[in-house]
Amino acid sequence: MEHFRKLMLTSIIPIRWGDMDALGHVNNTVYFRYMEQARVEWLEQMGFPIDMRREEAVVVVNASCTFLVALTYPGTVECRLFFVGKPGRSSLETRYELRKVGEDVLYAEGAAKMVWMNPATGKSVPLPQSILDAVAP
Repeated sequence: MEHFRKLMLTSIIPIRWGDMDALGHVNNTVYFRYMEQARVEWLEQMGFPIDMRREEAVVVVNASCTFLVALTYPGTVECRLFFVGKPGRSSLETRYELRKVGEDVLYAEGAAKMVWMNPATGKSVPLPQSILDAVAP
């Protein structure tokens, strides 16, 4: 259940010609890549570079996307990453909004549940305090 929404990052991503499929719009799988890019940028800004040799890492255990309007080339995607709800012991719920830069149209909205874990053991670990502080209302 969403208790609040907090904008954490806006990622600006060019739509590439190769992102489109035979139907002339951005392929559905690419929307997940746009959300992934925003998530990675946010994690890196928070001091958590993607490196499985670290003692802790982030994995996505659930992801979804609702496709509202087809994205097409040319254009630039504005992917907004929001934190929502109350963090769990080791997990965070994130939401995403995808628009084209300069437009108010909501093209897609998505979600991903991130879990902090120890790559060596495969077990979840508590969220870092810096993350808890960042997502606090």
